[in-house]
Amino acid sequence: MAVLDFLDRRHTVAQPGFSRWLVPPAALCVHLCIGQAYAFSVFNLPMTKLIGITQSAPDDWKLTQLGWIFSLAIFFLGVSSAVFGRWVEEGGPRKAMFTAALCWAGGFFISAFGASVHNIWLIYLGYGVIGGIALGVGYISPVSTLMKWFPDRPGMATGMAIMGFGGGAFIASPLSVWLMKRFATPTHTGVQETFIVLGVVYLVFMMVGAVIVRVPPPGWKPEGYVPPKENKLITKNDVFVYDALKTPQFWLIWWVLCLNVTAGIGVLGQASAMSQEMFPGHITPIAAAGFVGLMSLFNMGGRFCWATVSDYLGRRNTYFVFMVLGFALYVTVPHAGLTGNVPLFVGCFLIIISMYGGGFSTVPAYLKDMFGTRYVGAIHGLLLTAWSAAGIFGPVLVNYLRQYNIAHGVPKAEAYNNTMYIMAALLVIGFICNFMVKAVHHRFHMQDDDADRAAGLAATAKPANA
Repeated sequence: MAVLDFLDRRHTVAQPGFSRWLVPPAALCVHLCIGQAYAFSVFNLPMTKLIGITQSAPDDWKLTQLGWIFSLAIFFLGVSSAVFGRWVEEGGPRKAMFTAALCWAGGFFISAFGASVHNIWLIYLGYGVIGGIALGVGYISPVSTLMKWFPDRPGMATGMAIMGFGGGAFIASPLSVWLMKRFATPTHTGVQETFIVLGVVYLVFMMVGAVIVRVPPPGWKPEGYVPPKENKLITKNDVFVYDALKTPQFWLIWWVLCLNVTAGIGVLGQASAMSQEMFPGHITPIAAAGFVGLMSLFNMGGRFCWATVSDYLGRRNTYFVFMVLGFALYVTVPHAGLTGNVPLFVGCFLIIISMYGGGFSTVPAYLKDMFGTRYVGAIHGLLLTAWSAAGIFGPVLVNYLRQYNIAHGVPKAEAYNNTMYIMAALLVIGFICNFMVKAVHHRFHMQDDDADRAAGLAATAKPANA
């Protein structure tokens, strides 16, 4: 009971003198850990040799089977963020971070057992399902808390945390490879032990974040805070989580995020192959790997930089920049390929990927502007289903269109051109959706007498303006 009391939201209210700058590191403790998901591919080849050790044996798993692990994790990220979003918002960030830590570490431990007994279904369950739930709960856990601590810079605050999700792979990838080499023997790949060590390390760091995190006292504002000037696109009211689904604004922003992510995630997954095929003889596999690493840096940096810029430009205007600049860059990529201009090609995609990351980090503040701060974490969780959809649309567009073009005689160097134009067209649609975003109608705003309905339990309900 003492542990449950410690996790309760009321025990996370900050005492006088608490520094709000401790909250972003707490969020980073979680996001840097769950960001390992982007580095899971380093385990794919070793897990195809768990029996054969040096090469795949007949009973070893195929890459097609292993590919479902990451797909399941991303799917359950979207599902869990939508299903548990309201629970995360009402239960508080400490309880959510604690739960995410247990699920994330538990997913690794179950996967380690699955690898040791060579049962892929246990890995699907461990990393895919339980780990995926940890991804969803952990991803949204600090969002609304950060914006309440930083009402003066909500974009920068969420950008700091979500940047960690993009950068987690930079730590996890080399660490995982090093651990597997340390534990490997002539008869063993070291995968199981690496899963266990990662599970323990991530459990500790995520628990540190859960202990540090605090929520501000009711009515708290930073010293010298001046509320933003009256703006029809920045509300001072709150919208109940499920009422947000009834507004056109939610679905317009859903499509804005989905289209922006679709345009970026497809090329992110094919960057190495695309660069080598568009510039045969000029970009080597080693150079392509360096290009992918550079893209990851811009993905991470874009999450912080663009979200910070949105505090000055406004969220709607920032997405206008994403759509207009993205359109121009996608249209330019085929020209770079035809003229053999490698620096232009690289520059285009580095900016595109920075806006891909920026789209993730800017959207929580966009939702806060539209629907208020009270249920923004839960609303953000529902909106992340756009990520799940984009994770399907983007790779399908890139991979199948490339295959279709090659099958119809298009040279590999030009096989991506039509795809780039389609991506540009998607951003035009995104521009229109973003243009249509207006202020939420006042009938959706919560009133004081909505508190019981919003909280779900009359005995524990609080006023909407608390």
